Amino acid sequence: QLQLVESGGGLVQPGGSLRLSCVVSGFSLDYYAIGWFRQAPGKERERVSCDDSRDGFRNYADSVKGRFTISRDNAKNTVYLQMNSLKPEDTGVYYCAADNTCRKYAYILWNYWGQGTQVTVSS
Repeated sequence: QLQLVESGGGLVQPGGSLRLSCVVSGFSLDYYAIGWFRQAPGKERERVSCDDSRDGFRNYADSVKGRFTISRDNAKNTVYLQMNSLKPEDTGVYYCAADNTCRKYAYILWNYWGQGTQVTVSS
């Protein structure tokens, strides 16, 4: 059974950093694209980053470029999202998701999801 479990969220002050982890089981990261999404209260879920090691595709939403970095350790079946220079508008529930391509930008097209981890950026 394919599972994704996020961790690493929490409360951080503006300008601070967090590293989120997404541990996957039931499948190999070698064969899947992994996306990080977030959902702020009252807003639609949006994709912040995606990585597909099969073709080297990696991208970021404009709002997080230069501040967030996605990486993966396929041997540990783990994908990370390093978040630096956090802003209050980065607050939300962060989800990792798996599918067959990063070229699906709408969250409703993604098939496999973790349960989410809360990130709150506030002083």
